[in-house]
Amino acid sequence: MSGARTKARTRAVEILFEAEQRGEDPVNVLERRRKNSQQLFGAYTEELVRGVQLRGPEIDEAIQTWARGWTLERMPAVDRNILRLGAWELLFNDDVPDTVAVDEAVGLAKTLSTDDSPSFINGVLGRLQGVKPMLVDLPSATIDAAAPAAPESEPRTD
Repeated sequence: MSGARTKARTRAVEILFEAEQRGEDPVNVLERRRKNSQQLFGAYTEELVRGVQLRGPEIDEAIQTWARGWTLERMPAVDRNILRLGAWELLFNDDVPDTVAVDEAVGLAKTLSTDDSPSFINGVLGRLQGVKPMLVDLPSATIDAAAPAAPESEPRTD
């Protein structure tokens, strides 16, 4: 995992994380970083950041629905942003095969987050991948409707 797209994903997660921590628009953070440093941001980093920003509400709804017992607020911020990036690639970027989107997100979690994060990321994105045919091209309100009811024995925290 050291190709140009992997590096773009890492930069995008860093930008999304910083934007969330500062309460700023991710595109503004991208532009500020571009101005204030010698670091070059490739087109794919920008596509990822803009894509997650544009589809943010739909992505968050999908993650919330399929994270089984986890609210977005309860997730570590790094995991939340890795999930957002992975979900965008999975649901809205047809240029990336689904398995690559999931594998890359899991790789980011191994590098950037806790020991438990890769399996958590894999589980959530794996469930999204399984229901993708029901979610793609549907209004965001149908994402929640497609979710299975929570089992009686498993309390939902959302």
